[in-house]
Amino acid sequence: MSTVASTTPAGRMRALARAELTLLGRSKGSLFAALFVPFVLPLSMRQATEGMDLKGTGLSLGTVVLPSALGFSLLFAVYATLTGVYVARREELVLKRLRTGELRDAEILAGAALPSVTIGIAQCLVLSIGCAVLLDAGAPSAPHLVVLGIAAGLVMFAALAAVTGSFSRSTESAQVMSMPLIFGSMIGSGLFIPFEVMPDKLAAFCELLPLSSVIELIRGGWAGHLSTADTLGALATAVAWTLLSVFAVRRWFRWEPRH
Repeated sequence: MSTVASTTPAGRMRALARAELTLLGRSKGSLFAALFVPFVLPLSMRQATEGMDLKGTGLSLGTVVLPSALGFSLLFAVYATLTGVYVARREELVLKRLRTGELRDAEILAGAALPSVTIGIAQCLVLSIGCAVLLDAGAPSAPHLVVLGIAAGLVMFAALAAVTGSFSRSTESAQVMSMPLIFGSMIGSGLFIPFEVMPDKLAAFCELLPLSSVIELIRGGWAGHLSTADTLGALATAVAWTLLSVFAVRRWFRWEPRH
């Protein structure tokens, strides 16, 4: 990847994003994780969800599986893929070379993230339509909460990917370093077990996990049962994790290979 030059920040980031998309297309492993894993995992949830007792929760098969499907997209298409991208470009000295040109640090990180974020948006759209039709979830009761949840998740997990990449020594270790957040989110953020069927104390703890606020906004927006207080609480959690991640990136992100 050559140094990107353009006259405006938007132009420079677009040029970087195009170059990054080309490199992403050459990585079969990253492409598989980004494009196929988020579509396959939700299929395994349907049978498990059908065995849940959802009476009195205000949830249905669709409103359980659909938000989880979007959560998988954020975890794999955005977070896991982008963590590997940041580490690979650092180890290849791409980030170091880019900093010698016109691009600012924030533009480099944002431009590199654009392809993964775009894939995440496209997947969320396809999954939303597919689950709404196939699982009879219908249209969301509060679509603005769904959009807000997805947007918050995209920004948060792009930032978290940079944080995880900061502490990964290689692309192989990046896969390992991203696993705790992925598995923790799958188990505790309502992807497999909705908060509504968890014990109250466990649910209160799990709601503080990064992905939990996103799932709560999406699920509440679809089912229409999220109160104003719960909405503000979920937003506060998402903003807190995002700000904390941005601080960590500014403090610890490495632009050159770790020795």
